[in-house]
Amino acid sequence: MGDRRIGVDVGGTFTDVTLSLDGELVTAKVPSTEDQSEGVIAGIEKACEAAEVDPETVSEFSHAMTVSVNALLEQDGAKTALVTTDGFRDVLEIGRQDRPSLYDLSAEKPTPLVPRRRRFEVSERTTTDGIEQPVDEDEVRSIAEQLREMDVESVAVSLLHAYAHPENETRVADILRDELDVPVSASHEVLAEFREYERTSTTAVDAYVRPAIDHYVSRLTDRARDLGIPQPRIMQANGGITDADTVRRNAVTTVLSGPAAGVVGAGSMAADEQAGLVTFDMGGTSSDVSLVRDGEAERTTEGVINERPIKTPMIDVETVGAGGGSIAWVDAGGALRIGPRSAGANPGPACYGKGGTEPTVTDANLVLGYIGESTSLGGELSLDADAAYDALSDLADQGGLDGPLEAARGVYRVANANMTRAIRSVTVERGYDPRKFGLAAFGGAGPMHAASIADSLDMDRLVVPRASGVLSAYGLLAADEKRDAVRTYQRSLGAVDPNDVDTVYEDLSEELLAEVSDREAATVRCSADLRYAGQSFELTVDVDRPFDTTDARERFATAHESAYGYRADESVELVNCRVTTTVKRSAPPVEYTAASDPQKGSRQAVFADEVRETPVYKRAQLPPQDRIDGPAIVEGDESTIVIPPAWDVQVRDDGTLTAAVSDT
Repeated sequence: MGDRRIGVDVGGTFTDVTLSLDGELVTAKVPSTEDQSEGVIAGIEKACEAAEVDPETVSEFSHAMTVSVNALLEQDGAKTALVTTDGFRDVLEIGRQDRPSLYDLSAEKPTPLVPRRRRFEVSERTTTDGIEQPVDEDEVRSIAEQLREMDVESVAVSLLHAYAHPENETRVADILRDELDVPVSASHEVLAEFREYERTSTTAVDAYVRPAIDHYVSRLTDRARDLGIPQPRIMQANGGITDADTVRRNAVTTVLSGPAAGVVGAGSMAADEQAGLVTFDMGGTSSDVSLVRDGEAERTTEGVINERPIKTPMIDVETVGAGGGSIAWVDAGGALRIGPRSAGANPGPACYGKGGTEPTVTDANLVLGYIGESTSLGGELSLDADAAYDALSDLADQGGLDGPLEAARGVYRVANANMTRAIRSVTVERGYDPRKFGLAAFGGAGPMHAASIADSLDMDRLVVPRASGVLSAYGLLAADEKRDAVRTYQRSLGAVDPNDVDTVYEDLSEELLAEVSDREAATVRCSADLRYAGQSFELTVDVDRPFDTTDARERFATAHESAYGYRADESVELVNCRVTTTVKRSAPPVEYTAASDPQKGSRQAVFADEVRETPVYKRAQLPPQDRIDGPAIVEGDESTIVIPPAWDVQVRDDGTLTAAVSDT
């Protein structure tokens, strides 16, 4: 029967599925559902039916979802309470002094996830040196009674300096867990790291999304059991897979689960791009951009979702609200805008024929000829070309444009400009020259826009992996098992005892190794957050064990010089110790064979304001080593690739398409 793995990624419009079996890769795409688990099971059944296999023969089920990020974006998470140290009730509201719009006098901070009436103080005091005032247990029980009367659904506990000495916080959390039948998130368990606002915010986010994650994973596990497939393994924001019980306890780690899977998939399928990759994932509601260097995705320890900081290890992804379903509109000044509002899966773009009337990027691509009027998206969704033209005609009237074709050109260009800015933010703004990278395009809409975006950035290499329309789902099959831990250990490097630092790393390593699926196969990676004295930010660098202060100082200076252009003759501070454990998994072997006669016809498409008769090819029938000169359109089951004039396409032996600016 062999190794049969299935990966399912839920997007805003479609749910994507990949099934690997006996060297074959079977894909499926179904509309996302309000209860995401329904679409997940429908997608699994569709893929298994296409492969003619019984779901009960599937050996592994990996999953990426949008439950937590949707709860944050739509602000419909749990009714959450916060218990904190006396005098720190308003940390969530005060936040930081910095503002995204420095000169906007009317700028408002986001509404806290926990309103003030559900924020409670306890009389305790912890410093970095230890416990000065223990917890009054009767006071905590009194708070528990108030929380019960308020019918809270989740509680966050974040006491001052609990990252250094968690005894008081542990006691508060234990009492609340005994008294209440709701999940309790304690900051030293969620993020054992200093900075009160960020630690409290991350803990509040964990509590806010935890009931939704718990309910969803429970429903999905039950549905999977009924179908006869294994319990789902869940993708985390750090690009690693873990078991369902772990994400129930650490719900905040599931933010940006899907985008992380896409970056992993791109890195796996395009691993031989030596110079590195800019990954570009354009789905139904947004586009995600990241960077892969030296075979590894760029990682960060802090992200922001809906203006709320979240400090958890994650793949560094820049997201813009421009996807295939993003709605085009004209602002008060007459400028054409794209997103962030999306038509979603229901009713979807006007061309879906489900009642949508507003123009979207997908409608523009159809009018431009990049999507054929007879194309069926996902293999089953027929398009309504007249509805797309009507929607673009209305947009043209609003913007004073000359008909639906000019409106479609404008939508395409504005969407590309938005995504180009996102790519600049992860390359140029961080000191990397995008011209030295290949552009890996995937997602349902990414390959339609990628060549045009590459042109605007003077990037001359485009990589479109096989199964590009469902690459996040494929990434789930290739992802390693990963776990992260952090502990603040703030000292000047010149004053630390290396043995004490090694003890911290040993404790963190044992904590993680006790939870991995295969301790013998696990590798341990240690890193440190370092900064020059007086700086308010840190850089994370890998360190060896036994810990060597001289080596750590030199690695930090090199990283600082690379990031900021200089190294300073200042003392260096150690701030946080980090450990990552990894159990490596190999991507499933996938064979690629193709039939001959790949051209299916031609249609008119717009390139540089010129309408041209353009050959259309079936991707699944492109033979290895074949070459196609642009302009051309290559149609797959889940995505379409648009190749403009002056570009050509080559087919690799594994089915990956590489496009480059033609030499002729």
